[in-house]
Amino acid sequence: MSGPDRRALLPAALGDEPADHFFSGAEVFNPFTCEWEQIGFAVSGGYVVGLGQYRGRESHDLSGKRIVPGLIDAHVHIESSLLGPAEYARLVSSRGTTTVIADPHEIANVCGTGGIDWILDSSQGLPVDIFLMLPSCVPATPLDKGGAEIRADDLSSYIGREGVIGLGEMMNVPGVLAGDPGVWAKLGLTTRIDGHAPLLSGPPLNAYILAGMQSDHECTNAREAGEKLRRGMFLFIREGSTERNVRELAKVVTAADACRCAFATDDRHADMLASKGHIDDCIRVAIAAGIEPELAFRMATLSPAQRFGLHDRGAIAPGMLADFCIVNREFGIEATYKRGRPTEAWPVPVPAGPAYTFRRSIPEDNTIRLSGEGLVHVIGLVPGQILTRDLLISLALDRIPDLSRDVLKVVVCSRYRETPCGAGLVNGFGFRDGAIACSISHDSHNIIAAGVHDKDIMGAIGGVIRHRGALVAVSGKRVTTLPLRYAGLMSDEPWEKVVAGMERLKEHTDTFGGIENPFMYLTFLALTVIPELRVTERGPFDAQRFADIPLCATQGGIHPEKPRTKRNRLQE
Repeated sequence: MSGPDRRALLPAALGDEPADHFFSGAEVFNPFTCEWEQIGFAVSGGYVVGLGQYRGRESHDLSGKRIVPGLIDAHVHIESSLLGPAEYARLVSSRGTTTVIADPHEIANVCGTGGIDWILDSSQGLPVDIFLMLPSCVPATPLDKGGAEIRADDLSSYIGREGVIGLGEMMNVPGVLAGDPGVWAKLGLTTRIDGHAPLLSGPPLNAYILAGMQSDHECTNAREAGEKLRRGMFLFIREGSTERNVRELAKVVTAADACRCAFATDDRHADMLASKGHIDDCIRVAIAAGIEPELAFRMATLSPAQRFGLHDRGAIAPGMLADFCIVNREFGIEATYKRGRPTEAWPVPVPAGPAYTFRRSIPEDNTIRLSGEGLVHVIGLVPGQILTRDLLISLALDRIPDLSRDVLKVVVCSRYRETPCGAGLVNGFGFRDGAIACSISHDSHNIIAAGVHDKDIMGAIGGVIRHRGALVAVSGKRVTTLPLRYAGLMSDEPWEKVVAGMERLKEHTDTFGGIENPFMYLTFLALTVIPELRVTERGPFDAQRFADIPLCATQGGIHPEKPRTKRNRLQE
């Protein structure tokens, strides 16, 4: 994004001619000193030209108001909001956000570099600046089979392109530490690299940082976060739909290290964005957890701007973008301005969707049956986290579901090719009835489903396939669907309709009993780079060892029955 003609702005900065706008009467937060200042500021060409007393062609009296620089999200996957970039920007800008740092690896796993191009093209002219960190791990691990594989050569053409500012979260920690040539070729593309290293510590952490990783957003406890801060990493404190880390990590934030801490919302569905907010909600949670308000404001503004070298934002100061929000004493957002204009006045385009492949026949019910008995691996959900536990439970597979021990079946089917479905077991959903399925399963984004009875599980999978991507809930004859027409990841509808669709899904899944946000937990069960146990289209996966494992932990005969499929292939 091109900068201003600073020479042309000199007369307004000097007060020799009126600025475009003059905002007066408000208390303005200064993140450089973490203090409030009663002062006016002048804006021309979308930039702040000066603070103090100025003339403006338009004057705005904000007496009694408080102003904070535009909020910045340090790490997010826009796709996970279930909204396209334009609707995402329209929603989060209403919550004070004016800049996000996005990693498009969700759509890149489905569409390859065409997905990156689509995000870049769809991000133009929005009331939120969307900067991209290039996806470094497509697929997430060498064993994963998604819709694309992106190598260093594929990424090299994006370096220096407007809107691209670095390399996104490097999840392949084993590849980094083993000196894998393909991984290291990507690390050599840029000097700005985000990390992704849950629970990494000691010498392996030292080596990971030595390799070039500068940040981490996967910390879940204060000890881990403190070690990474002391070793020089930037800490992105995450508060998403299922990843609630602010309260715990608030323990490590001090006046000395707030300049190296920022907030991230990796990831929030649209309903949470609409009801609780975006970075503004992170700020409120942080303050409630004991972080000094002024430090929280800095972490949401100047800290991420400086981490990413975005020297034209993060504060209300001469030469900075006139990005700011008007807030009340409880940090509720009353209005947001982008380049000196209210964000609600910005047009919101409706882009055409990206091309994507969805080839999958509807499996028959017997393809996911399990037989045998013994000590088996069960994925244990961890409330408020995407970490899981590898639970070893003695079970008879023909008696699943085991509702007394909350053990359900979870199934993954490739959306890209005709291969057998993988099946595993999960504890923690708490369902007493029904099933859910979706075409979002990080990071390969195959079809994933979990539920009480095989018939409902297969009915939900069939609904996802018929729509070429959707969120689906099924219980008997009742079916609720939210289609995702942008690559099977995002809706093409306005955010208000998406939120209404999610409310209908919630009303349905509430009848199952169980946990809050079941779809968000479901989408992470196939994420092979997060400890401990996952499930893929191949079956159970040990994320500690980066290896597929049998469902049975002891010698025995637990196995899926031989799969058979119908021939009603759905093609692109």
